[in-house]
Amino acid sequence: MKRTTARTRAVISGVALVSATLLLTACGTSGGGDTKAEAPTKLGDTEGAISILAWPGYVEDGSNDPTVDWVTPFVEETGCKVTTKTFGTSDEAFSLMKTGDYDVVSASGDASLRLVAAGEVAPVNTDLIENYDGIYDFLKMREWNSVDGVSYGIPHGYGANLLMYNTEEVTPAPTSWDVVFDKSGDYAGKVTAYDSPIYIADAALYLMKHQPDLGIENPYALDADQLAASVDLLKEQRANIGEYWSDYLKEIQAFETGDSVVGTSWQVIKNSLAEGTPAEAILPEEGATGWSDTWMISSKAKNPNCAYAWLDYIASPEANATATGYFGEAPSSQAACEFRTDCESYHAGDEEYASQIWYWTTPIADCVDGRTDVTCTDYSEWTSAWQEIKG
Repeated sequence: MKRTTARTRAVISGVALVSATLLLTACGTSGGGDTKAEAPTKLGDTEGAISILAWPGYVEDGSNDPTVDWVTPFVEETGCKVTTKTFGTSDEAFSLMKTGDYDVVSASGDASLRLVAAGEVAPVNTDLIENYDGIYDFLKMREWNSVDGVSYGIPHGYGANLLMYNTEEVTPAPTSWDVVFDKSGDYAGKVTAYDSPIYIADAALYLMKHQPDLGIENPYALDADQLAASVDLLKEQRANIGEYWSDYLKEIQAFETGDSVVGTSWQVIKNSLAEGTPAEAILPEEGATGWSDTWMISSKAKNPNCAYAWLDYIASPEANATATGYFGEAPSSQAACEFRTDCESYHAGDEEYASQIWYWTTPIADCVDGRTDVTCTDYSEWTSAWQEIKG
């Protein structure tokens, strides 16, 4: 397959994460942010350059594959010469943004609130972005890309963390996540799960539906008792895990060889399996976690006009279709589907489907579900818990 540059949503390292969470805790209920940063009311001439920090596969200029290039048209259109640096984890992106060397970053929901709280990204005036209107409404002004009614970025694409299973080994066909939790012992040694502290939210989502007495309303807003229950469930699952994965190419191989028969997956993984591999991927009855990445502008951007030009360009139908299609996710607008043939496979624009996805959101001490009578656990606590789970 061609998408060898697709991102590794890997385990987030602890040290920088702890410091980032301290910032989140200090900034209050909304995550706070840099009160000095303000969105512009108008744009000026482009500066002739832009430095972009991005997941692999998000800013392709033909150097990886000469047939894949959506950067050159942007440069020709705007005069903004593009310099790109890729990162492998959200923690790495957070650290790099603190240097002030980058104008724009593609941030996942497990990094976006950290960046806002640390004052590393600026509010975005969406009125200055022509293609913003066409973006799906269900991706706009959400808890991972806005704070107190202020937008902090432009949605790129989105996807769900699906349940994939071997149709010959896992019978009857599952409809619930119970096959990787309460029933994981039936597939001991062949269960796979995503390797990151954010996976705790998957357990929380399952408990939200199956143990309502815990009072979980949002899988990213867990008080101490709710986190403990989620950790206990994952410790039980741990005994039956054959492999945790962060590199999606490894999960493809594991399902093709039969080393894994059931577990968390992405649509692009299912689509990339070798012909004849007996596997299906579903959105279970409980719903699923997922991601919606956000293009954000640095509060220290040296080239803010080119940054706005990039946000507008990457949200344009053809560019967005090309970029999200190359990576393997749904685009951010219905107009982009005019330039793709696989939108149905990714459930693009299906609001009912999208409503069942709990998009990655940074856990912070001030509960993102709106509770004010308790303190929620933050990402540093999730990281410590994840290390405990894996042993």
